[in-house]
Amino acid sequence: MSSDTPGFELPLRLLLAFRTLIEELHAELARQGHPELRPNHGFVMQAIGTRGTTAVDLGRTLGVSKQAAGKTIETLERAGYVERTRDDFDTRRKIVRLTPLGVDALDRSARIFDDLRARWAAELGEDRLRALESDLRRMTPANMWRLDTPGWFAGL
Repeated sequence: MSSDTPGFELPLRLLLAFRTLIEELHAELARQGHPELRPNHGFVMQAIGTRGTTAVDLGRTLGVSKQAAGKTIETLERAGYVERTRDDFDTRRKIVRLTPLGVDALDRSARIFDDLRARWAAELGEDRLRALESDLRRMTPANMWRLDTPGWFAGL
C-alpha cells in the first residue's frame, strides 16, 4: 500500500515536534528565571542525576569526550547549576552534583513538560494523544532514557 506522504517526512515531523516542545520548554524556563539554559544542558543535568557523577562517566553517558563533558560542566558550574566536590570514597576523584538551582531547573522542566502535554491533549484530544504516545512506544525501544543524543548528533 503506497502513501502520498514521502517517507522522509516522518522523521522530519518527529524532529520538528521534538524541537517545538524543547523550544517552548526553554522559553518558559527563561520566563521562570533560567534564561541561560540550553537544550544540551537538560541532557547533562539528567545524566548527573540526584547522585552525581564524574566527568568521565558523564561523557560516556552523553556519548561525548571527557573534554566536551568538562566544558559543559564548566559552563553549568559558572551559571550555578552544578558544583564539583570531592568523592567521599576516593578523594582523588571529583564528583559533579546538581546545586539547588539545578534541581529547581529540572523540577520546573518536569512541570512545564506536563503543561505542554496538556496543551497538546487539548489541541489534539486526549484519546488521540494517548494513541500517538502508545504508537510511539510500540515503534521505539523500551529504554527511552537514552541521554547520548548530544553525542549521537555530534557524530552525524
